Amino acid sequence: MTQRVELAAVIDRLAIDALITEYAVTVDDGDWDAYQQLFTPEGRADYRSAGGIEGGYAEVAAWLAGTMRMFPMRQHLIVNRRLEFGALDQDIGDTARLQADYVNPMRFAAGPGDPDAPGASTAPDFICGGRYAFSLVRTSSGWRMRAVAVREKWRRGGDRPRSTPVDD
Repeated sequence: MTQRVELAAVIDRLAIDALITEYAVTVDDGDWDAYQQLFTPEGRADYRSAGGIEGGYAEVAAWLAGTMRMFPMRQHLIVNRRLEFGALDQDIGDTARLQADYVNPMRFAAGPGDPDAPGASTAPDFICGGRYAFSLVRTSSGWRMRAVAVREKWRRGGDRPRSTPVDD
């Protein structure tokens, strides 16, 4: 491998890392317009294993916008990233797959639409973990998500306890 190819691979890894970090931040901040910009036009998301929906990114963003209102505190920690590139021989159309584990603590709203009510706890009442599977493609706007699938493996608290782990 030449130094030029190695440098390009490092740049791609950093760009993908930034994309995945942006994914976590947009969900945690509730920035659904920015969330949608992370996907290709045909991009899809699958949150069914965590009790959600599967569909096109715009449909899923609308669902997330409604669902995440009940969690004013949320923090997606995405770790143990395993990246595998497809052929990297094009400027546009190169592909990659990324698996990454996550831990996600969240706190329910103290009251209907009142996350800052007096006496509201700052401790999470709900925490879950699992693995993401991202399918990525290089576009004219940089790396974007073609698909993301959540595979929740465990959860603690909340209203839907998980009795058995979810398979990868």
